[in-house]
Amino acid sequence: MKMSNRGLAELAGHEGIVTSRYKDSVGVWTVGVGHTKPAGPPDPAKDTRTYEVQELIELFRKDVAKYESDVLRAVKVHLTQTQFDALVSFHYNTGGIANAQLTKSLNAKNFKLAGEQFMGWSKPAEIIPRRQKEQKLFQSGVYSNNGMANVYPASSSGAVQWGKGTRIDVLKMLETNASTSPPSNPDNSGVSGPNDGVSSPPRTPSIILAEIRALHEELEEAIR
Repeated sequence: MKMSNRGLAELAGHEGIVTSRYKDSVGVWTVGVGHTKPAGPPDPAKDTRTYEVQELIELFRKDVAKYESDVLRAVKVHLTQTQFDALVSFHYNTGGIANAQLTKSLNAKNFKLAGEQFMGWSKPAEIIPRRQKEQKLFQSGVYSNNGMANVYPASSSGAVQWGKGTRIDVLKMLETNASTSPPSNPDNSGVSGPNDGVSSPPRTPSIILAEIRALHEELEEAIR
């Protein structure tokens, strides 16, 4: 089970997208949609360039894979797509899916209580609106961000320039990228087809390394 495009867009809407490296609230170098060094290349502490938004979305897709696997490992009952999207969003923010009371309630098949327990993770207070949206998605299957997310630049010192944010349609970008992906090429020539004017992110060494890491994680999951 994978996060849907609507779920990915919803999560990006919660997190925001920063096009160059910045220091998060505890001083960790970060880029894009919450990407940090432990997630794999690129290392924001060393990579100072400004990224295209599409490139950051592709990196985000790969980072989310770990959180999808964590949710599937922790939750033992069948989930709807919207419930799964809500739980991955929750885990991406808290890292707590393995030990959360809501997970224990889910595995006991008490979905009503699990939905209520989203709000047990409400600190700091600024996180409450996000948690309410995740709860709404889990309980009612309703996405709240309309596929939109804010994109921000950051200064060379690593400060996000909140006043210079722009609003983009992440869902449209995700769906367009998926619908215009060229078919597999049997001769492995690597030739791509037309993409209706939507530019694909450059396949930089950092993105290639991230792809290799994601494949390695999938192999480890299969072995387990």
